[in-house]
Amino acid sequence: MPLDSDSLSSLRIDRSAGPVDSGGAKRFIYIGLAVVLVAGIVAGLWFWLGGTTTEVRTVVAEAESTGPSLGNSVLNASGYVVARRMATVSSKVTGKVEEILVEEGMAVKKDQVLARLDPVNLQTVLTMAERELEASRRNLAEIEVRLAEAKRNLERNEALVQRQLVSQTALDASQAEANALSARLEASKAQVKVAESQLAMRRIDYNDLQVRAPFAGVVISKDAQPGEIVSPMSAGGGFTRTGIATIVDMDSREVEVDVNEAYIKRVKANQRVEATLDAYPDQPLAAHVINIVPTADRTKATVRVRIGFDQLESYILPDMGIKVRFLDDAPVAQNAPTGPRIRVPSVAVQREGGDAYVWVVNEGRVERRAVTVGAENDGNVEVLAGVNSGEELVSPVVAGLEDGGKVKLAEGNS
Repeated sequence: MPLDSDSLSSLRIDRSAGPVDSGGAKRFIYIGLAVVLVAGIVAGLWFWLGGTTTEVRTVVAEAESTGPSLGNSVLNASGYVVARRMATVSSKVTGKVEEILVEEGMAVKKDQVLARLDPVNLQTVLTMAERELEASRRNLAEIEVRLAEAKRNLERNEALVQRQLVSQTALDASQAEANALSARLEASKAQVKVAESQLAMRRIDYNDLQVRAPFAGVVISKDAQPGEIVSPMSAGGGFTRTGIATIVDMDSREVEVDVNEAYIKRVKANQRVEATLDAYPDQPLAAHVINIVPTADRTKATVRVRIGFDQLESYILPDMGIKVRFLDDAPVAQNAPTGPRIRVPSVAVQREGGDAYVWVVNEGRVERRAVTVGAENDGNVEVLAGVNSGEELVSPVVAGLEDGGKVKLAEGNS
């Protein structure tokens, strides 16, 4: 079959025509950009959610005081405000409370009546003692009359014996009777004294029905109510009170702290102290060391130190928690920091040359922050600037920390 020349011509490739733009190149470009974008997102997520996580322990920075410093610290301790003069007042006799005349917070004077007890029973006893004394005195008067009569008879019999009008036996009987009455007279006088003493005791007991303040102070506890039985000693199980009210001499307030015996050499009598109540961290109080109690607690390895306030303030209350800074003898610098004084463990501060840094933990990541540090003692350093109270710091600083790096808390971190 002969070939058709027109059909063969249609199958020939025309190489003179230019390239045809079908959009395939652009599609490849878009795909490449998408792959790069996805790779960047994956890398970012891997860096944020994955990456190297460092295990750390942390400590919270807490301000000791927000007030101006009174000097350079050589030792820090904590303790409580105590009252050296405090008493739970009770009655000297057992009785039923008839009236309570004080309330908590009331100021009382020395010998002021705090409460009265029911006087019925002791009134009867007092009346009986008075009548016993009266009977003893009447008996004494009778013996005195009889003794006077016996002495007169003795004198008459002595005269009659000399005149031989009576026998010697009558004289001896008169003498014996006079001697016996003299002895009874002395016994009666002693009995009168006993009755007087008993009456005095009953009067004291009766006066003790009025319970009085042993010293001037403030009532901090009201421990009994009208109708309850009170006694100077525990009796009757849980139905008998042993105290009526507790009084504190507010002028005797001071501070007691326990100092580790390893650092007690830094404390001395009359040493300046800065005291800061936990309830008033912005009001440091000037104080001084009263004395060091000359004994140690073997169980805690501490020595008790008594500290007195230079000036007592009304807001200082017994049993308040307080922090103290034992100060050196150097005067306060004019440029001394007046902001919050924060102390952190020395191992939480990283030093490079003359600079100091801390690692602040926030939402699982750390921030390297420059700080200004002050005095260092007892394993702690004072941070003057760069850290706020309440921030969480890495302590101790560990290797592998990076600014912005991810961290996790170690097990048992407090």
